[in-house]
Amino acid sequence: MPRAALRKPNPALDLDSWLKTPEDLPATINSQTLFGNDQPLEIEVGSGKGLFIQTESDRRPEHNYFGIEIARKYAAHAAARLAKRERANAKMLAGDATPLFAVTDEGKRIEDGSLDGVHVYFPDPWWKKRHRKRRVLSHDNILNFSRCLRVGGRLHFWTDVLDYFELTVELIAEIAPELGVPLPETQRESTHDLDFHTHFERRSRKMGIPVYRVCYRKRS
Repeated sequence: MPRAALRKPNPALDLDSWLKTPEDLPATINSQTLFGNDQPLEIEVGSGKGLFIQTESDRRPEHNYFGIEIARKYAAHAAARLAKRERANAKMLAGDATPLFAVTDEGKRIEDGSLDGVHVYFPDPWWKKRHRKRRVLSHDNILNFSRCLRVGGRLHFWTDVLDYFELTVELIAEIAPELGVPLPETQRESTHDLDFHTHFERRSRKMGIPVYRVCYRKRS
């Protein structure tokens, strides 16, 4: 289902502290370089409208959250949510997550064992087989997500596409056994219309579409 049209953020709202581009980022990405502190850092890949990063950064102020969204207008929308609430422990990047996690000849933008969590919620399933290499949870990205997680760090993966879910669980078991077994995450009851993990979870649950949720915890 295509994403709904978004309103542009209020032009009077200053997003400079919350919306970044790849050119704005430091050479090494961690809590100290992004937030100026040593709080645990969690990254959400594919933040969409930013409901998760807004609510989670409020729920856990002792953690920092960095959301990455490739569609700039959605990244700006998510950043506006943070700016309105003056959220000091969360920022958005309008860009592609893959180059940030990749290991290149220049080195590593995100160091080994430096993240407390990686969150991937309702990623684009890229239905055609020849396009599957574009999936967020690709072979290389899974290895790099695992590399960047500390021992005990968590990889969260939710989707409403059963094929994507099953193939990804099989792939993780094959190439990243250090992530352990997939632990089911339970659905919590919502108390109001925006009391959902993400906007995609809200849509799926209201339409009666099953959601598949797992969490991996990295082992030594």
